[in-house]
Amino acid sequence: MDPSLVEKIARGSAQEARSYGIHWTFAPMLDITRDPRWGRVAECPGEDPYLASLLCAGWIKGFQGNALSSSSLLASCPKHFVGYGAVEGGRDYNSANVSLKQLKEIYLVPFLEAFKTGSFSTMAAFVAINGLPPAANPYLLKDLLRKEIGFKGPVISDWNAVKELVHHGIAENEKEAAQIAINSGIDIDMASGLYLKYLKELVLEGKVQIDTIDQAVLRVLSLKHKLGLFSVRSPQVEPNKENLQAIIKTNREIALEAAINSVVLLKNENALLPLSPSIRTIALIGPFGTEQKEHLGPWPGIGDPQQVVSLAEGMKAHAPLGVKIAVARGCDFFTSSQEELRQALEMAKKAEVIIVAVGEKASMSGEAASRAFLELPKAQQKLIDILLQIGLPVIMVVFSGRPLDLSPFFYRVKGIIQAWFLGSETGNALGRILFGFSNPSGKLPISFPRSVGQIPIYYSHLPTGRPSGWSIPSTGYLDQKISPLFPFGYGLSYTSFHYGFPTLNHTRIGPDDVLEVYVEIENSGEKAGEEIVQLYIRDAVASISRPLKELKGVKKIFLNPGEKQKVKFSLFPSDFAFVDFEGKRKIEGGRFFLWVGPNAVEGKKVQFELAW
Repeated sequence: MDPSLVEKIARGSAQEARSYGIHWTFAPMLDITRDPRWGRVAECPGEDPYLASLLCAGWIKGFQGNALSSSSLLASCPKHFVGYGAVEGGRDYNSANVSLKQLKEIYLVPFLEAFKTGSFSTMAAFVAINGLPPAANPYLLKDLLRKEIGFKGPVISDWNAVKELVHHGIAENEKEAAQIAINSGIDIDMASGLYLKYLKELVLEGKVQIDTIDQAVLRVLSLKHKLGLFSVRSPQVEPNKENLQAIIKTNREIALEAAINSVVLLKNENALLPLSPSIRTIALIGPFGTEQKEHLGPWPGIGDPQQVVSLAEGMKAHAPLGVKIAVARGCDFFTSSQEELRQALEMAKKAEVIIVAVGEKASMSGEAASRAFLELPKAQQKLIDILLQIGLPVIMVVFSGRPLDLSPFFYRVKGIIQAWFLGSETGNALGRILFGFSNPSGKLPISFPRSVGQIPIYYSHLPTGRPSGWSIPSTGYLDQKISPLFPFGYGLSYTSFHYGFPTLNHTRIGPDDVLEVYVEIENSGEKAGEEIVQLYIRDAVASISRPLKELKGVKKIFLNPGEKQKVKFSLFPSDFAFVDFEGKRKIEGGRFFLWVGPNAVEGKKVQFELAW
């Protein structure tokens, strides 16, 4: 939830890419999703459109800067326009059905921010949205993107999406697929080769107008002009090895900062973490203890696993002098042997605390990596069960690209760290956090379900006529709570923060007023730390049922022990707008609630009125 850090990451990525002669990146991915079964959760910004917009702006500013023709910047290409994250059942490449209201109020929002920030291109999704893939959808690419939004840059198809119109049953053959795609607004055909093969013929037959071709070409050439490719005699297309090493050194530092800030502390019973210097023997058990390759995630590119710092290496580098760290796999990712388990058990019994490093392989997240079940692999579950029988405190470090079902172990382990896929500095980041050199401050961008039966699960759901706990009968499950295991925005710290009540500059605001919200945050613990302060609102009564909460503000602050800081948020009338059934944005007056807190569930509430 830190757009400034995202911008720094994007700038470092741009500099490294340009040193390799690359000018255009197919990023950022802006697909909102509420279904962690979908593998591309690993790439997306999470479940909330406001957060996605904040992060999107950071990505694009970092990639593109102020002068795209600079030798250290890249053209961005936000993807996948639009609605890909809503695929049914979380099954990749499946169809998605979203209302016009949902499309404009949820899935379109980060793209609007991308174009506002200055993105010069976009990639169309390849799945069917309401029965029609974007490559064959003139409403999405012409009416919405060109006319309503006013976007002027080129639109590229996703990989082979034009050819796949045949499989969708939209085109009879490849030639017709090319005709439909160019006439629907796809300027660049990625990978299928059908434009090269058929466009000339289609123009001669009168099925594609030459002006359509000219406009597509003009948009592509305009992007190249912005990149400065026509202003130099020989644009760089080969690696610049002289600059590369210095950039990589700086980017390793950025990678460490990003990894530390991405870690989310989910449980810390009795303040076991950070590990006390008095603990002299630690057992690191699990298939991720010495792993390197998997930490590069599902899109490693040319990343070198040998450059990745493993968890074992990072722990040993940051452990207090004289602390013994014994390491054993205990099992493989999916299988185990009696001998592996015996060795791990014997080693763990000699320790004072057990760190178990578990999760999903990188190939279990990402594109075409949907999962019907979100539990840990059976061999890893068995390993944890055996280690828990010893009776020593167990801390889980979980590596994954998505929320996993951690319910079987939540009440049994003493600590849980969500470590995602942290990249080249994985071990150093976790070593610093485990031994207290860094204080975790990461927050969840997506809700963690208690079981797959709760999916889709997200914080900004609508109220019902029979709210849980308010009526009999009421909404809910017979066999499961309706609340997530961990809510959106959740994340612990090694210190504690006390939130005061929000105060407002007005309790009633009009069309020309700005609502200023102030809240005092105090570090009431014993360690310095960062906190991500979150502001949520609810429109109490409207012509359309509104979400129980909506994120409208995020501020990251640093406080020393005992320090207080007054945090200010500013809300404008446009922040209270919503989309009606006809797809039009509107503002209605009335009563609103407002919370400021550490996540989507906690927070102190005040009330104000919007006069409209």
